[in-house]
Parts: sequence; C-alpha cells; structure tokens
Amino acid sequence: MIRTDALDRLPVRACVPELLAALESRGTAVLHAPPGTGKTTLVPLALAGLTGTGPGRRVLVAEPRRMAVRAAARRMAWLLGQEVGDVVGYTVRGDRRAGPSTRVEVVTTGVLLQRLQRDPELPGVDVVLLDECHERHLDADTALAFLVDVRAALRPELRLVAASATSDSDAWSALLTSVDGSGPAPVVRASGEGFGCTVHFAPPPAGIRPAHGTRVDPALLRHVAATVRTALARHEGDVLCFLPGTGEIARTAALLGDGEAEVLQLHGRAPASVQDAVLRGGGERRRVVLSTSVAESSLTVPGVRIVVDSGLAREPRTDHARGLGSLATVPVSMAGAAQRLGRAGREAPGTVYRCWAEADDTRRARFPAPEIRVADLTAFALRVACWGDPSARGLALLDAPPGGAMAAAVSVLRAVGAVDGEGRATERGTRMARLGVHPRLARALLDGARRVGADRAAAVVALLSEE
Repeated sequence: MIRTDALDRLPVRACVPELLAALESRGTAVLHAPPGTGKTTLVPLALAGLTGTGPGRRVLVAEPRRMAVRAAARRMAWLLGQEVGDVVGYTVRGDRRAGPSTRVEVVTTGVLLQRLQRDPELPGVDVVLLDECHERHLDADTALAFLVDVRAALRPELRLVAASATSDSDAWSALLTSVDGSGPAPVVRASGEGFGCTVHFAPPPAGIRPAHGTRVDPALLRHVAATVRTALARHEGDVLCFLPGTGEIARTAALLGDGEAEVLQLHGRAPASVQDAVLRGGGERRRVVLSTSVAESSLTVPGVRIVVDSGLAREPRTDHARGLGSLATVPVSMAGAAQRLGRAGREAPGTVYRCWAEADDTRRARFPAPEIRVADLTAFALRVACWGDPSARGLALLDAPPGGAMAAAVSVLRAVGAVDGEGRATERGTRMARLGVHPRLARALLDGARRVGADRAAAVVALLSEE
C-alpha cells in the first residue's frame, strides 16, 4: 500500500509535473532541489510512473556512496509499502537486491560506469537520474559525460536527469546538451528548505595546529567532543557529528565513551548492521552519530536535531612522488557545510554548532574541489581510452582533466600494458578496466592469478585496495 500521506509531505512533489513535462519535450533536465525536499526518494518513483503520474518506465538512479544507495532503496520501498528487491531494488559492489519486477534500481556511480563500459546502450533502461552531481566525484562526472555521448550517438530516447542541491544548475544545463547543441536543458527548481536551523559558532581554543595530510590535531578532537557534550546538555534530540575520517571518529568516540548517550560510528566501511541501526533510529536512549561525509547527502538519520561540524573534510589528492592517489584533510567547503547543516532540520527545527570562528566562514571555498582537478587520473584515463576518446577532449565534462595529470596517468597505463603507444586501450587494458580497481592493482590481479592462484591474488588486491 502506497504511503500517500508521506509522499504528499515531500516539497519536491510540487515540481514533479514540470520535470515530467521537461523530459517529455526535451529528454534531459536538471533538477535543483535543496536538501530535505525528497528528490532522492520521490522523484525516481514519479519517473517510473509509480506515484500515479506519467507512463511506466524503468529508472536507474546513481548515488555517489553505497550507504546512500541502500538507504534510498529502503526508503522508496517503504513509501510503496513493499520490500527492497521487488519494484525497488539496488546494486552495489558485492551486493545486489533486484529482480525481473524491479522498476527503480539504485546503484553506485561506479556500478553505472561498469555497466556503461560493458554495454553503452543500457538496454531496458528508460531514465537515468544522476543524484548529488554537485559533489563533483570523478566517477559521477565521467558517468554523466558517457551518458551524454550515449544519448547523442546511440539512444536519443534515453532520458537523463542531473540532480543537484546547490546553485550550479546552469552549468549542468549547458553540459547536458553540449554534444547535440540543442540549447540548454530545462532547469526545474524545487522549493523548500526543511524546518530551518539555528547556527552557533564554537571556535576551538588558540594554538590548534592546521591539519596536514591525514593528521588532525588531537586538541581539535577534544574541542569537538566538548562541543558535543555541550549540545547534548542544551538541546533535545540526537547529535550528528561530522569528522574527516575513520581515525578521527574512533578517537572522538573514545573521548565520548563515558557519557549517557549511545555513540555510533558511521562511515563507508562500517558494518551493514551498524549502518542499518543508524538509519532505523534509536529508542529511548539519546544517540551521538559520529560520521564522515557519507551522511552529508541522500541520507536522513532519524532523531537528529543537532549537528556538530568539525569543519574538516577529506579529499583525494595525487601523490606525485609515488605516482599514487592519497587523501588530504581540508576545510569543508561552504556547499559542504550547507549540506551538513541541512541534516539537522530534516524532521524538525534544528541546531548546528560549527567548530570554527564566524569570521572564517566566508574564507572557505564555495564548492569542494572537483576530483578531476586534484585526484589520480589513472583509472579515469583507462576508462576514456576504452570509451574511444583517450584525450577526453570530446567528452561533456565541466572541467577538462589537467594536462600534466593525464600525461602521468597515460605513462602509468603504458607501463602496465593497458594502452598502446597512441593511448588506445589494449585487450589487456579492456580486461583491467572491467575489474573495478586501480589499474596498477588490476595488473597485479591479472598477473598474480597466474602465479599464486585467483583466490589468493584477489585477497591480496582486496586488502591493498582499502584506504
């Protein structure tokens, strides 16, 4: 039984007819919807014709994170009064719950890329919705570029929606039609900002050392823990605290371990049972959820009325000395801070504590650095070589890949036998691209399987592929 009351309360519902009309007339659209409006859960159901509007279609929804994939599928199935795996399903690496009756399938952008490279036509798919485009993950940028190509060359009837929660919609609008030149795609704007939040600035004491690499001053973590305790004492509801990485989460959890609230650690590698417990909500005992950026978007953590923001995030960088990708701790962007703030006002008026001085607020970057500018591009270079555009110059990308980083990536690919002298993918490179790991590790897997056996080689590569 469809939960009509819950669907009607989602603010994005008001703009669904406009979105459907835009897709009917143009085939592409940009959906600008602030956090908390329901774009991740209601819109895919409407696109599939499951809410009583529009014809029945099969919809593929791409999310940047595995946790968001499972959460979105679970929420949509609940809205329909069904179980996950029936009309609504999901696929992430190593876990699939979907079948012949599935009309809405939620996948990670990595899974979408693998499907596009195996069969660019995406047979059986009528609509693709790329969610959280504003986060500028490299996989999402690449998938969108490939989809624009597919519409132009193979499947003009494939409908494509780019969903963003920030104000960069016009750039996506131009990008969606950059290949066919048909003019900017329609931008559909949803209104609604949740219940609103009161913001408090809680700057740390003097003498805190800036983050370097993945190192964060323990004094800052002590300040964050103290701020969490203050928030618990002053306000009702659960606390969602944003920290840059799993190490900082563990250390902050130790600092909070003697309190009355239950402390939960939420990150991409947390066991599924922990993730499910966080997303189900708590009982009578208050909760403190310590999370990385996985909870910034596409998730509603029930019971949260307070957000404590450490002000830090982790972004990929290229370690040119080793020729490998790494992570760096940076100040969260203004867009990221706004996303975090929105988590507190999803279910009721909320409160946000920002662990930095108010004067520092406007010095932050407006948006996170696009991964294509700062990350290791070896895997990207292999994907575009397999796609048939080794330079990526013909792809619909908001930012062109830096020349130096691409040259370094192609050099690595030549060294491991993935591309030939002209940068075109070899047969070996095509096999490597389908393995879903960094090309260096893909080479190790292919060569190691012959020497030590497939199982042992796979186990070693799986360990090496962890952060």
